[in-house]
Amino acid sequence: MILKSQVEWALHCCAILAGLPEGRYLSTKALAEFHGLPKEYLSKALQSLSQAGLVHTTLGPSGGYRLARTPAELTFLDIVEAVEGRARTFVCNNIRANNPCRPQGYCESSPCAVARIMWEADEAWREKLRSVRLSDLAETLSKEIPAELWKSSFEWVLERAG
Repeated sequence: MILKSQVEWALHCCAILAGLPEGRYLSTKALAEFHGLPKEYLSKALQSLSQAGLVHTTLGPSGGYRLARTPAELTFLDIVEAVEGRARTFVCNNIRANNPCRPQGYCESSPCAVARIMWEADEAWREKLRSVRLSDLAETLSKEIPAELWKSSFEWVLERAG
């Protein structure tokens, strides 16, 4: 399974937005500059987050994006599904029905083992993403990123936040 690069972008942007003070917004331009991404492509990921109700947006010179929920209320799965959608990652086309050795009209009453295993794996993956909140990520990053880099990054963001 390969996720769109927009998933990575959305997760990183939400991580940055999680640190914004109440009432402040960060522009697409600033988010794109911070991550070294093309603004036009990043806009699509941010629009997906907005349409899913995960971020608020406002126009104007101090406009931009901010989280619509607290980081503790927002999961990785929320963000991934906002960009990728909620459809299963495996679609069963029931190719077992093409077996030339099957009797005419033979039909199973349940999904095949391949589909069941893939759907279970998909659910396990989603459960893991559902269990990780944006606040968990912020806590991890604050421990893993050197203090000076963490501080300067936060200051950079605040200088550009409207």
